[in-house]
Amino acid sequence: MRHVIVGRGPAGVVAAETLRAHDRASEVLLIGDEPGPAYSRMAIPYLLARQIREEGTWLRHDTTHFERQRVGQLETRVEALNAESKTLALANGTTLDYDRLLLATGSSPVDPPIEGVDLPRVHHCWTLEDAHHIMESAEAGSRVVLMGAGFIGCIIMEALKLRGVRLTVVEAGDRMVPRMMDQVAGNLIKQWCIDQGIEVCTSTRITRIEPGDEGLWLHCEPGEPMQADLVVVATGVRPNVGFLQESGVEIGNGIRVDAHQRSSVDDVYAAGDVCEGASWQGGRGVHAIQPMAVETARVAALNMVGREATHVGSLDMNVLDTLGLISVSYGQWMGVEGGDSASLLDERSGRYVKLRFDGDHLIGGITLGITEHVGALRGLIQSRRHLGVWKKHLMENPTRFMEAWVSTVP
Repeated sequence: MRHVIVGRGPAGVVAAETLRAHDRASEVLLIGDEPGPAYSRMAIPYLLARQIREEGTWLRHDTTHFERQRVGQLETRVEALNAESKTLALANGTTLDYDRLLLATGSSPVDPPIEGVDLPRVHHCWTLEDAHHIMESAEAGSRVVLMGAGFIGCIIMEALKLRGVRLTVVEAGDRMVPRMMDQVAGNLIKQWCIDQGIEVCTSTRITRIEPGDEGLWLHCEPGEPMQADLVVVATGVRPNVGFLQESGVEIGNGIRVDAHQRSSVDDVYAAGDVCEGASWQGGRGVHAIQPMAVETARVAALNMVGREATHVGSLDMNVLDTLGLISVSYGQWMGVEGGDSASLLDERSGRYVKLRFDGDHLIGGITLGITEHVGALRGLIQSRRHLGVWKKHLMENPTRFMEAWVSTVP
Protein backbone atom coordinates (compact mmCIF):
# COMPACT_ATOMS: atom_id res chain seq x y z
CA MET A 1 0.00 0.00 0.00
CA ARG A 2 1.34 3.42 -0.95
CA HIS A 3 -0.02 6.55 0.73
CA VAL A 4 0.96 9.74 -1.10
CA ILE A 5 0.51 13.20 0.42
CA VAL A 6 0.84 16.29 -1.76
CA GLY A 7 1.77 19.32 0.34
CA ARG A 8 4.35 19.69 3.13
CA GLY A 9 2.61 22.25 5.30
CA PRO A 10 1.12 21.52 8.74
CA ALA A 11 -1.71 19.43 7.24
CA GLY A 12 0.65 17.27 5.16
CA VAL A 13 3.10 16.72 8.01
CA VAL A 14 0.43 15.76 10.56
CA ALA A 15 -1.22 13.47 8.02
CA ALA A 16 2.08 11.68 7.35
CA GLU A 17 2.72 11.18 11.05
CA THR A 18 -0.84 9.95 11.66
CA LEU A 19 -0.61 7.50 8.78
CA ARG A 20 2.65 6.09 10.10
CA ALA A 21 1.33 5.85 13.65
CA HIS A 22 -1.61 3.70 12.52
CA ASP A 23 0.00 1.84 9.62
CA ARG A 24 3.53 0.64 10.28
CA ALA A 25 3.83 -1.38 7.05
CA SER A 26 2.66 0.83 4.17
CA GLU A 27 4.80 3.30 2.26
CA VAL A 28 4.19 6.96 3.12
CA LEU A 29 5.48 9.59 0.70
CA LEU A 30 5.32 13.35 1.30
CA ILE A 31 5.65 15.66 -1.74
CA GLY A 32 6.45 19.37 -1.58
CA ASP A 33 7.55 21.90 -4.16
CA GLU A 34 9.63 24.20 -1.92
CA PRO A 35 13.25 23.47 -0.98
CA GLY A 36 14.40 22.93 2.58
CA PRO A 37 12.62 21.57 5.64
CA ALA A 38 8.84 21.66 6.01
CA TYR A 39 7.81 24.93 7.68
CA SER A 40 4.84 26.87 8.95
CA ARG A 41 3.76 29.99 7.06
CA MET A 42 2.28 31.33 10.29
CA ALA A 43 5.81 31.64 11.68
CA ILE A 44 7.08 33.88 8.87
CA PRO A 45 6.01 37.18 10.53
CA TYR A 46 8.06 36.23 13.61
CA LEU A 47 11.04 35.72 11.33
CA LEU A 48 10.46 39.14 9.77
CA ALA A 49 10.25 40.68 13.23
CA ARG A 50 13.61 39.09 14.16
CA GLN A 51 11.93 37.18 16.99
CA ILE A 52 13.04 33.80 15.65
CA ARG A 53 15.70 32.45 13.32
CA GLU A 54 14.71 30.62 10.16
CA GLU A 55 14.92 27.28 11.97
CA GLY A 56 12.11 28.56 14.18
CA THR A 57 9.72 28.26 11.23
CA TRP A 58 10.42 24.55 10.81
CA LEU A 59 7.57 22.22 11.71
CA ARG A 60 9.96 19.54 12.99
CA HIS A 61 13.35 20.55 14.31
CA ASP A 62 14.96 17.13 14.27
CA THR A 63 16.45 16.87 10.79
CA THR A 64 16.15 13.08 10.93
CA HIS A 65 12.49 13.13 11.99
CA PHE A 66 10.91 11.96 8.73
CA GLU A 67 13.66 9.43 8.13
CA ARG A 68 13.03 7.93 11.57
CA GLN A 69 9.30 7.93 10.85
CA ARG A 70 10.02 6.14 7.58
CA VAL A 71 8.26 8.89 5.66
CA GLY A 72 9.78 9.49 2.24
CA GLN A 73 10.10 13.01 0.88
CA LEU A 74 10.09 14.17 -2.71
CA GLU A 75 10.78 17.75 -3.81
CA THR A 76 8.82 18.43 -6.97
CA ARG A 77 5.57 19.94 -8.17
CA VAL A 78 2.51 17.88 -9.08
CA GLU A 79 1.22 18.93 -12.50
CA ALA A 80 -1.87 16.71 -12.88
CA LEU A 81 -3.90 13.92 -11.34
CA ASN A 82 -5.19 10.97 -13.34
CA ALA A 83 -7.75 9.41 -11.01
CA GLU A 84 -8.56 6.58 -13.41
CA SER A 85 -4.99 5.25 -13.46
CA LYS A 86 -4.28 6.52 -9.93
CA THR A 87 -1.16 8.38 -11.03
CA LEU A 88 0.33 11.84 -10.57
CA ALA A 89 2.19 13.67 -13.33
CA LEU A 90 5.22 15.40 -11.83
CA ALA A 91 7.10 18.50 -12.96
CA ASN A 92 10.28 16.45 -13.39
CA GLY A 93 8.61 14.56 -16.24
CA THR A 94 7.89 11.35 -14.36
CA THR A 95 4.68 9.82 -13.06
CA LEU A 96 3.97 8.43 -9.63
CA ASP A 97 1.30 5.91 -8.73
CA TYR A 98 -0.61 5.79 -5.45
CA ASP A 99 -3.11 3.62 -3.65
CA ARG A 100 -4.51 6.40 -1.49
CA LEU A 101 -3.88 10.07 -2.04
CA LEU A 102 -4.19 13.08 0.26
CA LEU A 103 -4.22 16.54 -1.29
CA ALA A 104 -2.96 19.14 1.20
CA THR A 105 -1.70 21.69 -1.31
CA GLY A 106 -2.86 24.74 0.63
CA SER A 107 -3.39 28.14 -0.95
CA SER A 108 -1.45 30.75 -2.89
CA PRO A 109 -1.64 34.53 -2.66
CA VAL A 110 -3.79 36.41 -5.14
CA ASP A 111 -2.27 39.15 -7.28
CA PRO A 112 -4.55 42.19 -7.39
CA PRO A 113 -5.43 43.13 -10.99
CA ILE A 114 -3.27 46.24 -11.16
CA GLU A 115 -0.41 47.30 -13.40
CA GLY A 116 3.02 47.01 -11.81
CA VAL A 117 2.27 44.30 -9.26
CA ASP A 118 5.07 42.22 -10.84
CA LEU A 119 7.75 44.89 -10.41
CA PRO A 120 10.89 44.30 -8.32
CA ARG A 121 10.38 45.21 -4.65
CA VAL A 122 6.71 44.26 -4.83
CA HIS A 123 6.31 41.03 -2.89
CA HIS A 124 3.77 38.80 -1.24
CA CYS A 125 4.61 37.50 2.23
CA TRP A 126 3.72 33.84 1.83
CA THR A 127 6.90 31.81 1.47
CA LEU A 128 10.34 31.83 3.05
CA GLU A 129 11.65 33.11 -0.27
CA ASP A 130 9.23 36.04 -0.01
CA ALA A 131 10.43 36.69 3.52
CA HIS A 132 14.05 36.91 2.40
CA HIS A 133 13.14 39.44 -0.30
CA ILE A 134 11.23 41.55 2.21
CA MET A 135 14.04 41.46 4.76
CA GLU A 136 16.46 42.74 2.13
CA SER A 137 14.38 45.89 1.61
CA ALA A 138 12.56 46.48 4.91
CA GLU A 139 15.34 48.28 6.73
CA ALA A 140 14.77 50.78 9.52
CA GLY A 141 13.47 54.05 8.06
CA SER A 142 12.57 52.58 4.67
CA ARG A 143 9.18 53.47 3.17
CA VAL A 144 6.95 50.41 3.09
CA VAL A 145 3.38 50.18 1.82
CA LEU A 146 1.31 47.21 2.92
CA MET A 147 -1.54 46.49 0.51
CA GLY A 148 -4.37 44.86 2.46
CA ALA A 149 -5.43 45.02 6.11
CA GLY A 150 -7.13 41.67 6.49
CA PHE A 151 -6.13 39.03 9.02
CA ILE A 152 -2.88 38.12 7.25
CA GLY A 153 -2.10 41.76 6.47
CA CYS A 154 -2.41 42.77 10.12
CA ILE A 155 -0.02 40.02 11.22
CA ILE A 156 2.52 41.15 8.62
CA MET A 157 1.95 44.78 9.65
CA GLU A 158 3.17 44.14 13.18
CA ALA A 159 6.31 42.41 11.90
CA LEU A 160 7.08 45.34 9.58
CA LYS A 161 6.51 47.86 12.37
CA LEU A 162 8.97 45.99 14.57
CA ARG A 163 11.58 46.33 11.81
CA GLY A 164 11.37 50.11 12.23
CA VAL A 165 10.05 50.95 8.77
CA ARG A 166 7.89 53.96 7.87
CA LEU A 167 4.70 52.05 7.25
CA THR A 168 1.54 52.89 5.31
CA VAL A 169 -1.37 50.46 5.15
CA VAL A 170 -3.81 50.67 2.24
CA GLU A 171 -7.11 48.78 2.53
CA ALA A 172 -9.87 48.77 -0.07
CA GLY A 173 -12.54 47.99 2.54
CA ASP A 174 -14.14 50.62 4.72
CA ARG A 175 -12.44 49.29 7.87
CA MET A 176 -9.55 47.11 8.93
CA VAL A 177 -10.02 43.30 8.98
CA PRO A 178 -13.46 43.62 7.34
CA ARG A 179 -14.01 39.84 7.13
CA MET A 180 -13.42 39.47 10.87
CA MET A 181 -14.62 42.68 12.52
CA ASP A 182 -17.67 44.93 12.28
CA GLN A 183 -17.49 48.66 11.59
CA VAL A 184 -16.99 49.64 15.23
CA ALA A 185 -14.21 47.15 15.94
CA GLY A 186 -12.48 47.61 12.57
CA ASN A 187 -12.28 51.37 13.06
CA LEU A 188 -11.07 51.00 16.64
CA ILE A 189 -8.22 48.83 15.34
CA LYS A 190 -7.51 51.46 12.70
CA GLN A 191 -7.23 54.22 15.29
CA TRP A 192 -5.04 52.01 17.48
CA CYS A 193 -2.63 51.55 14.55
CA ILE A 194 -2.61 55.28 13.79
CA ASP A 195 -1.77 55.97 17.44
CA GLN A 196 1.17 53.56 17.04
CA GLY A 197 2.58 55.70 14.22
CA ILE A 198 1.22 53.80 11.22
CA GLU A 199 -0.55 55.64 8.42
CA VAL A 200 -3.76 53.78 7.56
CA CYS A 201 -5.83 54.51 4.44
CA THR A 202 -9.15 52.62 4.32
CA SER A 203 -11.66 52.81 1.44
CA THR A 204 -8.59 53.29 -0.76
CA ARG A 205 -7.41 51.28 -3.76
CA ILE A 206 -3.98 51.20 -5.35
CA THR A 207 -4.66 51.43 -9.07
CA ARG A 208 -1.14 51.35 -10.52
CA ILE A 209 2.48 50.88 -9.43
CA GLU A 210 5.28 52.52 -11.40
CA PRO A 211 9.05 52.52 -11.04
CA GLY A 212 10.57 55.87 -10.17
CA ASP A 213 14.01 57.41 -9.66
CA GLU A 214 13.73 56.86 -5.92
CA GLY A 215 11.72 53.72 -5.40
CA LEU A 216 8.15 53.02 -6.49
CA TRP A 217 5.21 55.31 -7.17
CA LEU A 218 1.79 54.06 -6.11
CA HIS A 219 -1.28 55.68 -7.64
CA CYS A 220 -4.33 55.57 -5.40
CA GLU A 221 -8.04 56.12 -5.70
CA PRO A 222 -8.91 58.35 -3.96
CA GLY A 223 -5.79 60.20 -2.87
CA GLU A 224 -2.45 61.46 -4.09
CA PRO A 225 0.32 59.16 -5.32
CA MET A 226 2.67 57.83 -2.65
CA GLN A 227 6.26 56.65 -2.76
CA ALA A 228 7.62 53.39 -1.41
CA ASP A 229 10.87 51.47 -1.25
CA LEU A 230 8.92 48.23 -0.81
CA VAL A 231 5.34 47.11 -1.39
CA VAL A 232 4.04 44.05 0.46
CA VAL A 233 0.87 42.53 -0.99
CA ALA A 234 -1.64 40.85 1.32
CA THR A 235 -4.87 40.90 -0.68
CA GLY A 236 -6.10 37.37 -0.15
CA VAL A 237 -5.39 33.77 -1.14
CA ARG A 238 -7.06 31.04 -3.16
CA PRO A 239 -6.79 27.21 -2.88
CA ASN A 240 -4.23 25.46 -5.07
CA VAL A 241 -6.51 23.35 -7.27
CA GLY A 242 -5.32 24.24 -10.80
CA PHE A 243 -3.60 20.87 -11.27
CA LEU A 244 -6.93 19.08 -10.79
CA GLN A 245 -8.50 20.17 -14.07
CA GLU A 246 -10.06 17.18 -15.86
CA SER A 247 -9.28 14.94 -12.88
CA GLY A 248 -12.91 14.40 -11.94
CA VAL A 249 -12.36 15.83 -8.46
CA GLU A 250 -15.30 18.11 -7.63
CA ILE A 251 -14.23 21.68 -6.98
CA GLY A 252 -16.28 24.43 -5.35
CA ASN A 253 -14.39 27.11 -3.46
CA GLY A 254 -11.90 24.33 -2.83
CA ILE A 255 -11.84 20.53 -3.12
CA ARG A 256 -15.25 19.42 -1.91
CA VAL A 257 -15.00 16.79 0.84
CA ASP A 258 -17.43 14.86 3.02
CA ALA A 259 -17.27 14.46 6.79
CA HIS A 260 -14.48 11.86 6.34
CA GLN A 261 -12.40 14.28 4.21
CA ARG A 262 -13.05 12.17 1.11
CA SER A 263 -13.27 13.91 -2.24
CA SER A 264 -15.69 12.96 -5.01
CA VAL A 265 -13.08 10.53 -6.39
CA ASP A 266 -12.33 7.14 -4.83
CA ASP A 267 -9.19 7.00 -2.67
CA VAL A 268 -8.56 10.75 -2.97
CA TYR A 269 -8.82 12.81 0.21
CA ALA A 270 -8.15 16.48 0.98
CA ALA A 271 -7.21 18.45 4.10
CA GLY A 272 -6.26 21.95 5.11
CA ASP A 273 -7.20 25.16 3.37
CA VAL A 274 -7.35 23.56 -0.07
CA CYS A 275 -10.60 21.82 0.85
CA GLU A 276 -14.18 22.95 1.17
CA GLY A 277 -15.95 21.15 3.98
CA ALA A 278 -18.91 21.48 6.29
CA SER A 279 -19.21 24.62 8.38
CA TRP A 280 -20.31 24.41 11.99
CA GLN A 281 -23.01 27.00 11.34
CA GLY A 282 -24.37 25.13 8.32
CA GLY A 283 -23.45 25.21 4.66
CA ARG A 284 -19.91 24.75 3.43
CA GLY A 285 -16.74 26.76 3.39
CA VAL A 286 -12.94 26.90 3.31
CA HIS A 287 -11.45 27.38 6.77
CA ALA A 288 -7.93 28.64 6.29
CA ILE A 289 -6.58 28.43 9.82
CA GLN A 290 -3.85 26.10 11.04
CA PRO A 291 -5.82 24.31 13.81
CA MET A 292 -8.47 23.30 11.28
CA ALA A 293 -5.80 22.21 8.79
CA VAL A 294 -4.25 19.91 11.38
CA GLU A 295 -7.60 18.46 12.49
CA THR A 296 -8.81 17.75 8.96
CA ALA A 297 -5.46 16.12 8.18
CA ARG A 298 -5.79 13.84 11.19
CA VAL A 299 -9.32 12.83 10.19
CA ALA A 300 -8.29 12.21 6.57
CA ALA A 301 -5.30 10.07 7.56
CA LEU A 302 -7.35 7.91 9.92
CA ASN A 303 -9.88 7.21 7.20
CA MET A 304 -7.10 6.43 4.72
CA VAL A 305 -5.96 3.56 6.97
CA GLY A 306 -9.51 2.30 7.58
CA ARG A 307 -10.09 3.85 11.01
CA GLU A 308 -13.36 5.72 10.61
CA ALA A 309 -13.23 9.30 11.80
CA THR A 310 -15.42 12.31 11.11
CA HIS A 311 -14.99 16.05 11.09
CA VAL A 312 -18.07 17.70 12.55
CA GLY A 313 -17.54 21.00 10.77
CA SER A 314 -15.34 24.02 11.29
CA LEU A 315 -16.27 27.00 13.42
CA ASP A 316 -15.23 30.34 11.95
CA MET A 317 -12.78 31.70 14.49
CA ASN A 318 -10.01 34.26 14.42
CA VAL A 319 -7.78 35.61 17.18
CA LEU A 320 -5.60 38.53 16.15
CA ASP A 321 -2.90 40.45 18.00
CA THR A 322 -2.52 43.87 16.34
CA LEU A 323 0.40 45.64 17.97
CA GLY A 324 -0.77 44.44 21.38
CA LEU A 325 -4.50 44.94 20.82
CA ILE A 326 -6.22 41.55 20.95
CA SER A 327 -9.34 41.01 18.86
CA VAL A 328 -11.48 37.88 18.52
CA SER A 329 -14.34 36.82 16.27
CA TYR A 330 -16.23 33.55 16.49
CA GLY A 331 -19.02 31.97 14.50
CA GLN A 332 -21.69 34.08 12.82
CA TRP A 333 -20.45 37.40 14.20
CA MET A 334 -22.42 39.25 11.50
CA GLY A 335 -25.67 37.76 12.81
CA VAL A 336 -28.68 36.19 11.09
CA GLU A 337 -31.94 37.63 9.88
CA GLY A 338 -34.34 38.12 12.77
CA GLY A 339 -31.65 37.45 15.38
CA ASP A 340 -30.94 39.66 18.37
CA SER A 341 -27.67 41.36 19.22
CA ALA A 342 -26.11 43.04 22.22
CA SER A 343 -23.00 45.21 22.37
CA LEU A 344 -20.98 47.24 24.84
CA LEU A 345 -18.30 49.78 23.93
CA ASP A 346 -15.80 51.51 26.20
CA GLU A 347 -13.82 53.75 23.87
CA ARG A 348 -11.60 55.09 26.63
CA SER A 349 -10.20 51.65 27.45
CA GLY A 350 -10.52 50.33 23.89
CA ARG A 351 -12.78 47.47 24.99
CA TYR A 352 -15.69 46.26 22.88
CA VAL A 353 -17.91 43.20 22.84
CA LYS A 354 -20.77 42.28 20.53
CA LEU A 355 -22.87 39.12 20.74
CA ARG A 356 -25.23 37.66 18.16
CA PHE A 357 -28.20 35.41 18.94
CA ASP A 358 -30.57 33.13 17.08
CA GLY A 359 -33.45 32.49 19.45
CA ASP A 360 -31.83 31.64 22.79
CA HIS A 361 -28.65 30.31 21.16
CA LEU A 362 -25.47 32.39 21.03
CA ILE A 363 -24.23 32.01 17.45
CA GLY A 364 -21.42 34.55 17.14
CA GLY A 365 -19.38 37.16 18.91
CA ILE A 366 -16.69 39.81 18.62
CA THR A 367 -14.40 41.07 21.36
CA LEU A 368 -11.75 43.76 21.24
CA GLY A 369 -9.30 44.51 24.02
CA ILE A 370 -10.76 41.66 26.09
CA THR A 371 -8.69 38.55 26.69
CA GLU A 372 -10.32 37.16 29.81
CA HIS A 373 -12.32 33.96 29.30
CA VAL A 374 -12.77 34.30 25.53
CA GLY A 375 -12.58 30.51 25.42
CA ALA A 376 -15.89 30.46 27.28
CA LEU A 377 -17.39 32.66 24.56
CA ARG A 378 -16.25 30.17 21.95
CA GLY A 379 -17.61 27.32 24.04
CA LEU A 380 -21.05 28.89 24.33
CA ILE A 381 -21.22 29.28 20.57
CA GLN A 382 -19.79 25.92 19.61
CA SER A 383 -21.82 23.89 22.12
CA ARG A 384 -25.14 25.35 20.86
CA ARG A 385 -26.39 25.59 24.41
CA HIS A 386 -29.86 26.87 25.21
CA LEU A 387 -29.24 30.03 27.22
CA GLY A 388 -32.64 30.30 28.85
CA VAL A 389 -32.67 33.22 31.28
CA TRP A 390 -29.01 33.88 30.50
CA LYS A 391 -29.92 35.35 27.14
CA LYS A 392 -31.62 38.21 29.01
CA HIS A 393 -28.56 38.67 31.23
CA LEU A 394 -26.23 38.76 28.22
CA MET A 395 -28.47 41.21 26.39
CA GLU A 396 -28.16 43.52 29.40
CA ASN A 397 -24.43 42.95 29.88
CA PRO A 398 -22.67 41.02 27.07
CA THR A 399 -19.42 40.79 29.06
CA ARG A 400 -20.94 38.12 31.33
CA PHE A 401 -20.29 35.24 28.93
CA MET A 402 -18.06 33.40 31.41
CA GLU A 403 -20.89 33.36 33.96
CA ALA A 404 -23.26 32.18 31.25
CA TRP A 405 -20.89 29.36 30.31
CA VAL A 406 -20.64 28.12 33.91
CA SER A 407 -24.35 28.57 34.64
CA THR A 408 -25.59 26.68 31.57
CA VAL A 409 -23.49 23.52 32.00
CA PRO A 410 -25.85 20.62 31.10
